[in-house]
Amino acid sequence: MTPQQAFFYEFAAIRGYQAGHPYFVAMCPLNVIPKIFDFREDELSADARSQRILDRRRIPEIAEYIVENHDSYAFSSITASIDGDVSFEPVAPNQPDLGRLKVDMASSFHINDGQHRRAAIEMALEQRPELGSETISVVFYPDLNLTRRQQLFADLNKNAVRPTSSLNVLYDQRNTLAGLTRELVHQLPVFKTLTELERNSISHTSRKLFTLSAIHQATAKFLGKTGKSSVEDCEIQRAKVFWQAVIENMPAWEQVRRGRLHAGELRRDEIQCSGLALQAIAFCGVTLIETYPNDWVERLEGLRDIDWTRSNAAWEGRALHSGVLKKSRSNVILTSNILKHHLNLPLSIEEVAMEERHV
Repeated sequence: MTPQQAFFYEFAAIRGYQAGHPYFVAMCPLNVIPKIFDFREDELSADARSQRILDRRRIPEIAEYIVENHDSYAFSSITASIDGDVSFEPVAPNQPDLGRLKVDMASSFHINDGQHRRAAIEMALEQRPELGSETISVVFYPDLNLTRRQQLFADLNKNAVRPTSSLNVLYDQRNTLAGLTRELVHQLPVFKTLTELERNSISHTSRKLFTLSAIHQATAKFLGKTGKSSVEDCEIQRAKVFWQAVIENMPAWEQVRRGRLHAGELRRDEIQCSGLALQAIAFCGVTLIETYPNDWVERLEGLRDIDWTRSNAAWEGRALHSGVLKKSRSNVILTSNILKHHLNLPLSIEEVAMEERHV
């Protein structure tokens, strides 16, 4: 992009058509993005904006992603509308849709999709100015007034679907905790056979017992990790040993794997394969290993004595509310308290207080 006689911005661009109207795709250097998209709508009322308010809490995380992965980051296109005069000049008669997009410098640029990327790029450039020469694609929709910009925003977001947590864990190669979860599922036969890898929920007819995201969350709880925490080799081994020991003391899981019990029936009648139960087991496992570091594996056999059926009144108000599974932190702790009772484990001050409130 270069200013032309101080009157126009000029972009090398490709022209396309949607609904009979032209639009343009251009490659913009990162250091140009904060300059041309400097219009702030935060102070306007909702009906005078064409974009949601910027959530500034998201920006540092996105900027950190760029900086830490400067050799492998990837960004999708920014979508923007132009309120002003534009013209397009093809480079040759036989290439009518490849050319130069000229935009009057008095025009306004409005981001319809990508405002957080724009802000994160600006923040990242402060730390790594050398990234300024790299590019991001921008899709320009010309001649859009406020009404049409608002409709474009609605249309772009109407059919947008975020990937499931399970799919994020399956595909995230940078996150070591996600890598550990995939390794657990690959190496432990019960998890390998009975884990739904893509969805966050399991259909009634599915032969699966667990979701990948549920195993991931429970493992994070067991290791005391957040989503971005790195995982050491000793922690990887500890998680493998723990989940293998848990599986050996949950015989119904193995029965489902061998086809002796239907997965749908177990999910329908019991809570033991739910994400809540996995988190409660992991939560309990931390205390078990701290309390009995030498014989915790043997003591884990107490899981076999637990009545996991939904009809067990002990779960009401803990794992279940009016028969419906709940997965809040308090539900996890109250459910874990039952497991700790069976495994002869002490409760923390917080757990005792929560238990008293429950009673």
